[in-house]
Amino acid sequence: MQEKGRSKYINPYTDFGFKKLFGEEANKDLLIDFLNQLLPEHHKIAELQFDNPGVLPGSSTERKAFFDIFCTSIAGERFVVEMQKEKFKNFKNRALYYTTYPIKEQAMRGKWAFKLSAIYFIAILDFFYDEDEEKAKLRRDVMLKDQDCEPFSDKLHFKFIQMPAFTKEEHELETQFDKWLYFLKKLPDFNEIPRILNEPIFQKAFKTAELANMTPEERKAYEISEMNYAEVRGVADTAIEQGIEQGKVVMIIALHEDGHPDEYIAKIAQMPIEKVREIIEKHKNE
Repeated sequence: MQEKGRSKYINPYTDFGFKKLFGEEANKDLLIDFLNQLLPEHHKIAELQFDNPGVLPGSSTERKAFFDIFCTSIAGERFVVEMQKEKFKNFKNRALYYTTYPIKEQAMRGKWAFKLSAIYFIAILDFFYDEDEEKAKLRRDVMLKDQDCEPFSDKLHFKFIQMPAFTKEEHELETQFDKWLYFLKKLPDFNEIPRILNEPIFQKAFKTAELANMTPEERKAYEISEMNYAEVRGVADTAIEQGIEQGKVVMIIALHEDGHPDEYIAKIAQMPIEKVREIIEKHKNE
């Protein structure tokens, strides 16, 4: 039986949790399987390698929020994926700004014909960046097009996943992409592997994410990362003591700060509106 208020598995939205699952050499197969649910057929990944994270200017918080992945497709074509998960002000502008670096880094010294590999900016977000909640989409695929919506270039792609918009339950999952989003959103809530995720790729993901399998050093690093995440999201540590899963509290506060009405937040969080308002009011008074 899981201890009340304590999670058996890591929070994948923390820096530690995100990189533990998707940023380690030993877990390349997890990352490949996840990314291949997002990428087109001609860019399905055969091999990938990680670049050193933190090469862009900015605060230490920003530098921890992303990493570049150099990929080779099954057809042999090379391209770059940049993964990001943090909430920043002017998010759309920052997404554009960050993609200029992997573009410029492809420049060759001497004579160069401006041949570019494709860039994919993939953001897994635990908040809504859409200001209009009625138009908020779970997944938004963006590329350069002209006034007739004809593709202008296939070298730059943005894929945004707004996790609060994912509301499917276990019996509603249809695709591998659904399963991954369900895994990421519900991970801190699980006591055991649900039936629908009881397959090799997710068995490994759960084993990787289980706190009991980590060294004391990893546990300490995770605890620090979890506290930093709570601080960034403006959530008090007392949320856990109230018997509320911390990731859900983070989501409620984030939705409130983004201007969503209490009724909408209660529906997304699947909680009574009175409890949602209690959490919001407590946050205001801290």
